[in-house]
Amino acid sequence: MLRTLFWFIYFFLYLIYSIPSLWKANALLKKEELFEHYNHVKNISSKWANSLLKVAGVTVHIHGKENIPQNETCIIICNHQGNFDIPILLGSLDRKLGFISKVEVKKLPVIRSWMKHLHCVFIDRKNRRQSIQAIIEGVNNLKDGHDLVIFPEGTRSKGKKMAPFKKGSIKLATRSKATILPVTIDGSYLVMEENGGIIRPNDVNLYISKPIRLHQEADGMDENELKDIVQQTIEGKIRKQ
Repeated sequence: MLRTLFWFIYFFLYLIYSIPSLWKANALLKKEELFEHYNHVKNISSKWANSLLKVAGVTVHIHGKENIPQNETCIIICNHQGNFDIPILLGSLDRKLGFISKVEVKKLPVIRSWMKHLHCVFIDRKNRRQSIQAIIEGVNNLKDGHDLVIFPEGTRSKGKKMAPFKKGSIKLATRSKATILPVTIDGSYLVMEENGGIIRPNDVNLYISKPIRLHQEADGMDENELKDIVQQTIEGKIRKQ
């Protein structure tokens, strides 16, 4: 319980501490120093994420880091077990990552400003028209060279069993022609969700599978077929025991 309380205090204090860095990100963007902006935002978000994991006592074991393409824009498609998935990805993939996020997060000060610099896309699943616009925005971000993460289950599974993937993630890939990077998180639900919201130290495995480019090589590929391939790739890495 004390670790959980300390973690939340640390989380909010770090946000305050990050404000000068946020001002620097704004200045770099205003001056159109895009390379410096990219590295600054990537470094800050990675440090923030890894510090949150350290305070929580989370150790991430990364498998397959050599599969990350170096000179391609990627849509990272990942399963979603728990609240710690975002810092796990930010701290492990060594890229500036935007996320498809629920629109409610826009209400959080400072966080929403950093998410803007990460080129996150906010989606309101209750509003079909806005959801379509969010897909278009995500496609444009990918075409502009910004990596994007989507959790295609739509919500946390809070365990090993994955929910069926929604087709939106595949539409982002087929319409943008971005490389699909399948990523599997195994064990993040044990940090918080399994414990009724109490944070407990745990090991988490992160599996990075080989990139999928089938939709780039074959025009008009069936989206359901591609969705099944991606889901099977991600699901196959989760340990059954």
